[in-house]
Amino acid sequence: MKRFEVAVAGCGSMADTWVKYVLSRDDVEVVALVDIKEENAQAMVERYALTCNIYRDITQAIRDSGANLVLDVTTPAAHKDIVIPALRLGCDVLGEKPMATSMKEAGEMVSVAREAGKMYAVMQNRRYNRNVRALRELVASGVIGRIGFVCADFFLGPHFGGFRDVMDSPLILDMSIHTFDQARFITGLDAMSVYCQEFNPSGSWYKGNAAAVCIFEFSDGSVFSYRGSWCAEGFPTSWDASWRIVGSKGTAIWDGSGAPHSEVVIPSDKTKFVNDLKRTEAVTSWDGREGHYGCLDEMFSALSERRTAETDCTDNVKSMAMVFGAIESARKARKITL
Repeated sequence: MKRFEVAVAGCGSMADTWVKYVLSRDDVEVVALVDIKEENAQAMVERYALTCNIYRDITQAIRDSGANLVLDVTTPAAHKDIVIPALRLGCDVLGEKPMATSMKEAGEMVSVAREAGKMYAVMQNRRYNRNVRALRELVASGVIGRIGFVCADFFLGPHFGGFRDVMDSPLILDMSIHTFDQARFITGLDAMSVYCQEFNPSGSWYKGNAAAVCIFEFSDGSVFSYRGSWCAEGFPTSWDASWRIVGSKGTAIWDGSGAPHSEVVIPSDKTKFVNDLKRTEAVTSWDGREGHYGCLDEMFSALSERRTAETDCTDNVKSMAMVFGAIESARKARKITL
């Protein structure tokens, strides 16, 4: 008997990475596919030679198949209607980001997971990168001193088509969650407040606001500045953004692609107009897989070990608070306390 009897909710293109992953495991069996478009589910059955049944309703799928784990790879607007019934029926849930389309929904999902005593973990694949973990270790080592100012720039021009093109806040709601979550992960800090200006630049092919500037205050009084655009043609940053973290002893830099490094002040008995600096290369002890597979490895390990996953909803909701706080700030044109 396999340990994980899996129902996959959402059979569009986003689900392929998830399905390939679970099919590579010896302890997983896909027992149901759920999609409001039966043709999507049927295509997945044929693509992966699956033998499970197809459903339009998650409740019926779980009851008929006996699934104990649900993979929620639906669009953001559908997450709540998949996650809450699955948790209440005794399933653990692993889902795509963002976990919800409002803080009210996110809070309800966290509450139901706690009441049910089940795991609901959210995909944050951009935590699972050798270099972002090296940056985190560099900052945690104290080499640059106490954090004072964190900056992230994100400028790309992807032409997705589909639901992102018609979202009200495509950059902040669908993508900035990654950078906001990385900021929390790198610093070990949570955001307390935000001021945001969200807008849609000329030339944008998105219906909603595809660019934003955000200023967050972290729990230790340091500031996180985010500048981003999803309709920026030319000189793209990495999908992991470009980072500068300024501390009391020096600065750490990561371009989002290569290895991070820092420059720190060389102690001196003399007061200097500009201090001498020493470059320090970041190192990491992390040897896990990167991207989606790294996050899925952690999720399944947490399930097997009966512990809280790194990206559990109880943690991820703090990154979601940054997202929805930024959107609220932009709409009300004022600073928002998170």
